[in-house]
Amino acid sequence: MLRKRWSDRRFAVITILPAFILVFGIVLYPLIQTFIYSLKNMELTSASKGQFVGIHNYVEALTDSSVWEALGRTAYFSSFSIALELVLGLLTALLLNENIRGIGFLRSIIILPWAVPTIVNAAMWKWIYHPEFGALNGLLVQLHLIDAYRPWLSSPWTAMNMVILADVWKMTPFVCIFFLASLQMTNKSVYEAASIDGAGLFRRLIVLTLPYLKPTVLVLIVMRTMESFKVFDLIYALTKGGPTNGTMVIIYKAYLEAFTNLQFSQGATLSYLIALFIAALTFAYVKVLKAEGGI
Repeated sequence: MLRKRWSDRRFAVITILPAFILVFGIVLYPLIQTFIYSLKNMELTSASKGQFVGIHNYVEALTDSSVWEALGRTAYFSSFSIALELVLGLLTALLLNENIRGIGFLRSIIILPWAVPTIVNAAMWKWIYHPEFGALNGLLVQLHLIDAYRPWLSSPWTAMNMVILADVWKMTPFVCIFFLASLQMTNKSVYEAASIDGAGLFRRLIVLTLPYLKPTVLVLIVMRTMESFKVFDLIYALTKGGPTNGTMVIIYKAYLEAFTNLQFSQGATLSYLIALFIAALTFAYVKVLKAEGGI
């Protein structure tokens, strides 16, 4: 009996070992090494390279005005993109939840923008925003909304909003799928009873639909916030943080510090500050969801 038990344990260890080695090599070791870098001076040109400095890098990052400016831009990007995605995703889901002709085809194609790789999406929107022959300029001129072609990515404020538009186009289908899945599980008889009692479309939306979708909204907010705070490829392909740092979000700043300025300590520190923020956000989300009775 003992021999069989030992054989089972050995088989389990042999089975799990490759996965453990893979996870440790790809996930755990880089995380540990990055944290060690954040506690050292890893500036390549410094005479004290490799010296342990404790939390000095964290204090320096938290007192750097450019870090807070990048964090503010990230918060602006996240809040506006998430708000637009939630509104447009809900409206689209309400439409796709109706029993109309061709609804199966519409539900199939709605996922296409989300299926496009982000870097391809960014390249496509860069052509759309092109100042000389971009599709956006052509459309707005044809509709007589603008008089001449404009360089949409040439000013900080406009460039950030154009990046938000590209992100909303890609991620709204993701939000829509979540809302549609929740709407498909609603009790149709409740809506029928409310309609018989005289409740209009808007009242049913406010009283029945939105309270039912509250847990889904909370899940989407935290998921999209975590993703939007890590936005990189969209910024890299569209603006590279410009113009004049107008789209310099926090994760792109961490990338520049580590791989352009070769300040590995600062890049590692910013990365862990972002991770700590996301962890705190997730903790707050779980608390809110528990209070709402979602879990």
